Amino acid sequence: MTESVLVDTGPLVAFLNARDRHHNWTKTVLSRIDAPLWTCDAVLSEACFLLRRARGGPDAVLELVERGLLRALFQVKSEAPSLRRLMSRYADVPMSLADACLVRMTEVIPDAILLTLDRDFKVYRRHGRQVIRTRMPEDL
Repeated sequence: MTESVLVDTGPLVAFLNARDRHHNWTKTVLSRIDAPLWTCDAVLSEACFLLRRARGGPDAVLELVERGLLRALFQVKSEAPSLRRLMSRYADVPMSLADACLVRMTEVIPDAILLTLDRDFKVYRRHGRQVIRTRMPEDL
């Protein structure tokens, strides 16, 4: 893939947890993508939390960052007004901070495609009306 690839919490967890039902799908997809993958601190926090009981889970997430395979350069402070609007608009879904950051990232990175296991990204829209380009398993 030549576009900028954003990654959500689900694929990170699935990649690092061989017992996850989407582990093989995620490994296959990631094997076809050149590093780095882009994400946000909220996704890293969620992934570390969800992997907290897995041997080496949080450490594995941070190792991906240290090795430069995963980059989180998104700044919540500078994007707070946009994030608040998104979270308010999708309050009924509800939208997490991580999801809001990823939607906003798709708005500021025009060629972005999002790897996710979250069907909510079929509902969310970038710039109010545009479908977010995603890559997710067909069974979602």
